[in-house]
Amino acid sequence: MDCLFCDKEAFLESELHYARFDKFPVTEGHCLIISKRHVETWFDLTLDEQADAFLLIQQVKLWLDEKYSPDGINIGMNCGVSSGQTVLHSHIHVIPRYEGDMSNPRGGVRGVIPEKQNY
Repeated sequence: MDCLFCDKEAFLESELHYARFDKFPVTEGHCLIISKRHVETWFDLTLDEQADAFLLIQQVKLWLDEKYSPDGINIGMNCGVSSGQTVLHSHIHVIPRYEGDMSNPRGGVRGVIPEKQNY
């Protein structure tokens, strides 16, 4: 199996996940939490793996605060091709947000369907 995420390039890791920078970042510090076990989506992880991912998200957030001082954070997952998932290996986006990085951030993750973002 040839998977971009199975070659880990970690800057932080836990027992079951690792964190690395996104190769196509949306903002400075955009990183991914990637499961060490190769499964396709969040829903294929065990409950222990899901809990481990949340703990690493917290560590990454503290690391991002120290290194980049973001004003906010978006956390998101694409589960399945129809949701926009392009690498079929479970991963979570942790995207630092900065004041002024877009003209109107209202709606946040609702922007996955742009015409539904502003309500």
